[in-house]
Amino acid sequence: MKVKARIFQPARNAMQQGRRNTKAWCLEYAPASERYIEPLMGWTGSRDTKAQVRLEFDDKESAIAYCEANNIDYTVYEPKPPRLHLKAYADNFSYSRVRG
Repeated sequence: MKVKARIFQPARNAMQQGRRNTKAWCLEYAPASERYIEPLMGWTGSRDTKAQVRLEFDDKESAIAYCEANNIDYTVYEPKPPRLHLKAYADNFSYSRVRG
């Protein structure tokens, strides 16, 4: 059975203002086995150790080359372009704004 993985560029955290730590490409393995509930404590567990692995690469091409060299099926998820919300402080006082 071939291992499956996904290659993506992580989105920025909701608490981040800038674009730090969003330039690298990540490789995460798909879960090979289902999770189970541990009977004593009720925690969720898994026997799949690859689910804990997350590899980071400088660019998409090196991540793809790693997958092809190690015989890993992969899917590349391209990042969406950021939407710009251009606003000015003066827009708060414009006459075209709906007043209630």
